[in-house]
Amino acid sequence: MPQKDIELILMRQLASCLATPVFLVDPQGNLVFYNEHAEAILGRRFEETGSMPVGLWSTIFSPRDGRGREILPEALPLVIALRKKVPAQKRFWIKSLDGSKKQVEATAFPLMGQTGRLVGAVTMIQEVKG
Repeated sequence: MPQKDIELILMRQLASCLATPVFLVDPQGNLVFYNEHAEAILGRRFEETGSMPVGLWSTIFSPRDGRGREILPEALPLVIALRKKVPAQKRFWIKSLDGSKKQVEATAFPLMGQTGRLVGAVTMIQEVKG
């Protein structure tokens, strides 16, 4: 298993302490962690799902726009932040792993290393109520 960048390790540690739902991916887009608060939105504990490649996590939650149309992986904020190295935000619907449908607001940003190299990306997710 390749060694993770220190910034990714530290972000995972920080995410585990935050009251905000956080989802963290490595430079290739592989899910490396989501915190306990994200578990409530996503419908399953991270220990149960474990790491996932971008092709799986970007579709497993069936992201849809307000009209019910599928959102392609490249249009998701986390993928935009990772590929374009810019912050991105979007409101959309997901089907959580417990089967419930939820509207969420996702704000994502790239995670850069000390040398300016991309080491991953982070998204903060908030469930939209009402």
